[in-house]
Amino acid sequence: MQQATPSYTAEDIQVLEGLEGVRRRPGMYIGGTDQRGLHQLVREVVDNSVDEALQGACDSIEITLHADGKVTVEDNGRGIPVDIHPKVGRSTLEVVMTRLHAGGKFEKRGYKVSGGLHGVGVSAVCALSSWLQVEVKRNGKKYRQQYAEGKPITEVESVGKASGTGTKTTFQADASIFPDTTFDFDLLVQRLREMAYLNRGLKIRLFEEATGRECSFYFEGGISSFVRHLNKNKQSLIPRPIYLAREFEESSIEVALQYTDDYTETIFAFANAINTPDGGTHLSGFRSALTRTLNAYARKTGMLKEQDANLTSDDVREGLTAIISAKLTEPQFEAQTKVKLSNPEIRSQTEQTVNEQLSAYLDENPADARRIVEKCITAARAREAARKARDLVIRKTALEGMTLPGKLADCQERDPEKSELYLVEGDSAGGSAKQGRDRHFQAILPLKGKILNVEKARLDKILSYDQIKYLITALGTSIGDRFDLEKLRYRRVIIMTDADVDGAHIRTLLLTFFFRHMREIVDAGCLYIAQPPLYRIQSGKETHYAYTEGERDSIIKKMRAKNPPVQRFKGLGEMNPEQLWETTMDPQNRVLLRVNVEDAVHASEIFDVLMGNNVAPRKKFIETHAKDVKNLDI
Repeated sequence: MQQATPSYTAEDIQVLEGLEGVRRRPGMYIGGTDQRGLHQLVREVVDNSVDEALQGACDSIEITLHADGKVTVEDNGRGIPVDIHPKVGRSTLEVVMTRLHAGGKFEKRGYKVSGGLHGVGVSAVCALSSWLQVEVKRNGKKYRQQYAEGKPITEVESVGKASGTGTKTTFQADASIFPDTTFDFDLLVQRLREMAYLNRGLKIRLFEEATGRECSFYFEGGISSFVRHLNKNKQSLIPRPIYLAREFEESSIEVALQYTDDYTETIFAFANAINTPDGGTHLSGFRSALTRTLNAYARKTGMLKEQDANLTSDDVREGLTAIISAKLTEPQFEAQTKVKLSNPEIRSQTEQTVNEQLSAYLDENPADARRIVEKCITAARAREAARKARDLVIRKTALEGMTLPGKLADCQERDPEKSELYLVEGDSAGGSAKQGRDRHFQAILPLKGKILNVEKARLDKILSYDQIKYLITALGTSIGDRFDLEKLRYRRVIIMTDADVDGAHIRTLLLTFFFRHMREIVDAGCLYIAQPPLYRIQSGKETHYAYTEGERDSIIKKMRAKNPPVQRFKGLGEMNPEQLWETTMDPQNRVLLRVNVEDAVHASEIFDVLMGNNVAPRKKFIETHAKDVKNLDI
């Protein structure tokens, strides 16, 4: 019997009033309700203040994390208008706070340049706050209005006289939407430091009431100071960053760059002070102009002979640290998340700025120019050596009929979406993992000892190291300019090491390798870290596993047995295959941490500190964080 088709009439169409849509689908507006989404609330309010700074109307922003969980963002900008909006018949302040797409950024009259979400950001914050209050100083008076869940609960009222202008927003994130409403001081510091670098002369202060911690940022050097900060633990080839800037009719381009003796590139691109991790037209314009300009100079000065091949884009970016900042009236992004700038005119404007001004710098500073070009030529020779090494790996694999590394115990499944690869520390743990796994979809690659620290090596040296060659071959993606994510043989690549000092070191070495040379695997969400348990608690036939000391104590407290035997696992090799499967490899029970790069700038700094050549900052890092270390086996 055929089932009746459900009705579909006008009554079935639901219309969400006001900001209800934001509350129903917060992920569409702030990315989610996790810690990242929670902190996006602060960023949205701060971005509005930064937009005032971009107009030259604000030079100070103060953010306070209150002890009761509220957050205040205060600026000395022009203040949100409070007069009655001609089309809506309500105060403009109320319209801005309670209606999507209501703002001064659609036309050029209010804002020439802005990074805000065109009227979405601050109203989304209002919608996702259980309580929010805005105070505006304007026209010699102070005005105030309060809201709850995106709806006004008071009228806009004048509450006295005021000197100066500005906007002060205080909000309480809604606990019914966010599982955790605790703001992280350190997470906010990274973003606020970036904002200060990108807006020369803007002072940003962050204060946390509960701890008394405070950070203030103010950089007269702007993005040149940003480059100096990124290179503070590296040896620079030239004494000062090269600064290039040009104003256009509806945009401006700023570039700061400096070469170091490093082997990796550190380049970050921003559009209207918003990081564009996938780059876009400003980044592609910079790269093409840099390659063209350095080749032209090298030819002109005879550093590249007639028979020599041109330097490639990879050659001229080795050891380069650069910030590209484009500010424009009508930014176009490939998505609402603003990960890639797509304005076509910005590419030619960036190329023009770099071509003309970098050429002039090289001519005026021949000693610096020679050091830069010599670095690039050395990189070209190393690239050729790396190409031969990589081709040898590929050719050897092809001659052996696609034979995978001998240590690899591959899985039967051939669909990458259903397959996973465990990178396991040592033969002992590798043996247990091979016996305990589900061979249908789980592959095991034991890695002998610590892999090479790739932070200190060029690609040609990296490819001479057997353990890395095995890893590249097992993954199937190749490396360098031939890397192809589509050829990744496993959708989940899982690092599984011991919970001790050596295990942590091996894990960091592997993470460094993936971050520096296979970043696409990380960005695609394919890299994970396994979390083996630290303790096994036995009470008769009852067995429990604990991942922390607190969890161990909680389990023991709930047990009826007195002083049950507790085994502390010092390594994966101490587990038999059944235990390893049950605790760390069974998809029903295991705990996996997906590796994400929320803040590429901060991540790059950390890898440089932990794995770079400079010992002093590493020693300082260890001394600073030593008190936070737990479960340390010595």
